[in-house]
Amino acid sequence: MTPSSARPRVLGLVAHDRMKDDLVDWARGWAERLEGLALFATGTTGARVAEALPGLEVTRLLSGPLGGDQQLGAMIAEGRIDALIFFVDPLSPHPHDVDVKALIRVATLADIPFACNRATADAVMRALV
Repeated sequence: MTPSSARPRVLGLVAHDRMKDDLVDWARGWAERLEGLALFATGTTGARVAEALPGLEVTRLLSGPLGGDQQLGAMIAEGRIDALIFFVDPLSPHPHDVDVKALIRVATLADIPFACNRATADAVMRALV
């Protein structure tokens, strides 16, 4: 996670439907520090974060099931994402589970910090900012 002087740190944000409220609540707690990062989020997650924190600039990609997970994965593979926050719902089935697994796989292969819950998201943020 060596910072590049040419660009701000880039954070990917994703949350399963039942976890979106938790991600928004988490983002509120980190709002001041998130302002210094470039944020990319899947469609609905990005809309929810931007609505809750109107001063925060969030680049919205497609909805996860419609290709947003793959867009984030491509950005990770290209070295354009420094860390990924993905609040995963471990108790619900997901019709696009293959895309979710691919996103997790590419984050692991790229060796970027990857948080799947609030505790690890907090640790990632402390390391990023």
